[in-house]
Amino acid sequence: MAGLDPENWSALRALGHQMLDDMFTQIEHRHQQPVWTPMPHKAREELRQSLPHDGCSLPEIYECFQELIVPYDNGNRHPRFMGWVHGAGTPIGMLAEMLAGGLNANCGGRDHAAIEVEREVLRWAREMVGLPVETGSGCLVTGSSMANFIAVITASRTYQPALRQQGVRHHALVGYAPESAHGCLPRAFDIAGLGSDALRKIPTDGAHRVNVAALREQIKRDRAAGLEPFMIAGTAGTVDCGAVDPLDHLADVAQEEQLWFHVDGAFGALACLSPHYAPLLKGIERADSVAFDFHKWAQVPYDAGCVLVRDGKRHAAAFAQSLDYLVREDRGLAGNAPWFCDFGPDLSRGFRALKVWMTLSHYGADRMGQVVDKSCAVARHLAQQIDRTDGVTLLAPVTLNIVCFTVDALSDDALSELVKDLHETGIAAPSTTRINGQLAIRAAIVNHRTETQDVDQMLDAVIALATKRLNAGVHEHKS
Repeated sequence: MAGLDPENWSALRALGHQMLDDMFTQIEHRHQQPVWTPMPHKAREELRQSLPHDGCSLPEIYECFQELIVPYDNGNRHPRFMGWVHGAGTPIGMLAEMLAGGLNANCGGRDHAAIEVEREVLRWAREMVGLPVETGSGCLVTGSSMANFIAVITASRTYQPALRQQGVRHHALVGYAPESAHGCLPRAFDIAGLGSDALRKIPTDGAHRVNVAALREQIKRDRAAGLEPFMIAGTAGTVDCGAVDPLDHLADVAQEEQLWFHVDGAFGALACLSPHYAPLLKGIERADSVAFDFHKWAQVPYDAGCVLVRDGKRHAAAFAQSLDYLVREDRGLAGNAPWFCDFGPDLSRGFRALKVWMTLSHYGADRMGQVVDKSCAVARHLAQQIDRTDGVTLLAPVTLNIVCFTVDALSDDALSELVKDLHETGIAAPSTTRINGQLAIRAAIVNHRTETQDVDQMLDAVIALATKRLNAGVHEHKS
């Protein structure tokens, strides 16, 4: 039986070049198209086919891709996509994905160049946030959800090493995070077997930063109740409004209480690359672990999350295992330990590091810092425009790149409908969240392509749609 390589490499090469050219053209002109186009029922039905037994030609498959997939993407490459914290990707990252796919490297371990590329990327990442470059550790993962999970596991097993064998049944471990923390943190406690209730939600102040005094009181109450505090998680860039917790003060509390200090910096950690915004993150360099995503502000194609740990030995102690079929040798292909499967749950791992390495190598850290500065400047511009516009109101301070606002005369239900209307126009794609219980339009400026005119168009469209709704009588006046 023949293998899976083509009989005609020349034909494949020609089509491959066409695919590459078509995608470059698509990216180059994406801004001229609607941000989002709903996928029609007919297109969904065309994708629903029975399992192919005989297969079909690659040109036919590519035609299907062009007709049924490309027009209905989620829009995050478009400059007026601003609802969720998604990076826009770059042509460099796309090329890296192609090269990595060609190599088909399994980065769970063993002695090959892809492992060294990931190690280099992680050294750069530790340098970026101020963790020990040579003695720290980390690994690239799907995203901050997995990165936060690995941090929780590492922290709990550092506090109670016996958890690896005995489980959590003999311990009443509790951790602490602001009530504004991302939902992946309580989920990490859930999946880790600690229970989501074991993550204590600490109140925040008027700037949506964790209340350190309330944190101290909660730790005191938990110790008095016989519970076992083991970690504090702070946030660098909250998901709702981009606030940054007082990381230095949290590090002080963690040090005094002998607790693990973790920072969820999903997008905000990259602000370390901006000389202007890096001071907001003072204290991140004192963290025991940091979670963040290269696929957000660093614009690396999905997916490229990262977890960093100050003490590589503690990290490995939480995950490493010895198995006969995965023996580490002193030389040969089975050498080069420790392997990345020693730092997380995944044994089979793709070559995520290549797209990070090529992106940072090509653009440089300083230019990535400029992307942060630009995003925040566009967000400040939008906030100023909202302040100058009657009938719309900011609902949270703009610390970094997220702007939350409302249309004064619309009820929460009407505002929700307005955002859906806006999506369907294709003009812009913000999202919604709640600020102090009130529904808000949330514009997250992460895309390196977004300019001030893009947020101006979004705001103009919001006002036009609101006026239309109000004129039609579909509203409730603000009480």
